[in-house]
Amino acid sequence: MTTLAPLRSTQATAAAKTMFNATTGRRFLSLSSTPSVLFARPCSIIAPATTIRYQQERDPSSRHPIQQSRAFSLFGAPKALLPKAVQNEIPDALMHQTHPMPMREEFMGKKRLSTKDLEAIPVDLGFHREPAGMSDWIAYHVVKSMRIPVDLFFRTKYIHRVVALETVAAVPGMVAGMLRHLRSLRRCSHDGGWISHLLHEAENERMHLMTWMKVAQPTLFERALVTAVQGVFFNIFFALYMVSDRTAHRVVGYLEEQAVISYTHMLDEIQAGVLENGPAPQIAIDYWNLEENATIRDVCLAIRLDEAVHMVTNHHLSDRIQLKQEDLRVDIQKLQEERGMVPKQNAEEVWSKPNKY
Repeated sequence: MTTLAPLRSTQATAAAKTMFNATTGRRFLSLSSTPSVLFARPCSIIAPATTIRYQQERDPSSRHPIQQSRAFSLFGAPKALLPKAVQNEIPDALMHQTHPMPMREEFMGKKRLSTKDLEAIPVDLGFHREPAGMSDWIAYHVVKSMRIPVDLFFRTKYIHRVVALETVAAVPGMVAGMLRHLRSLRRCSHDGGWISHLLHEAENERMHLMTWMKVAQPTLFERALVTAVQGVFFNIFFALYMVSDRTAHRVVGYLEEQAVISYTHMLDEIQAGVLENGPAPQIAIDYWNLEENATIRDVCLAIRLDEAVHMVTNHHLSDRIQLKQEDLRVDIQKLQEERGMVPKQNAEEVWSKPNKY
């Protein structure tokens, strides 16, 4: 039995030497006093690659010495030369199967939710945050103008519409969470409880997309369009958040208002028989803890509840930025004290101590 072992770096010379092969007329860069053991590929101006040769150690029980050697390329290594731990073993830290968690506590109970349970969960379909200032006015009318080309392109193709919608909707949470994460690192201070929620929001929107992708099969043109829109929206939202995070969250709040309206229209079309109310995909049943006989209508009800959460939350975050009360921990502490969840103490004093991160 043989094993692969790299040659020790002590065999290499301190300075590289240029060797000339009289047969091929090429120059080689030698890194070792033993060129046949450790050497580089022919020098290239465009993409020089390094190749290291490994010698097989001799098995003590073998009678014959082993003279074979195998090459390992740093660019595109053969799978056979990778360590067995990479191929067959997974680190313990990756062995825990973490599944995305829903946004609402109603979806995390032991009882699977039926259609009546979903309909019983309250949602304010008439909610609308009136613009209060130039920033809010711009955010609102930008979102309204974005709906025009979507309506013209997709028209009554509701499933394809929501695929495009969820592709874009998953961007703001990730961008905002990333930028606040970097800000927290720069300031060496706590983020105030925003990052985890924003990333959870992005993951929730991604699960919406994964669900609809199981239902619809977008055409190649629609996939290309979604990719282009996502790329443009990502960069625009990134720049907007850098300039005015308050306006950015207000834009998301108005986007979610439109999402609630879109899913309400979709539910009406299903109720009228225009859209087929087929079985829900298994990924939706598992994620929202639905009954096994759940339908597309149940999925729409669940997603509309999620969008309502994002709608209210992002408007609230925008208001907190305007009021300069971005740290959620103080208010959460006060609410927990009022509800008897934690002992009563001065929340401002607790979270303003120098030793509190």
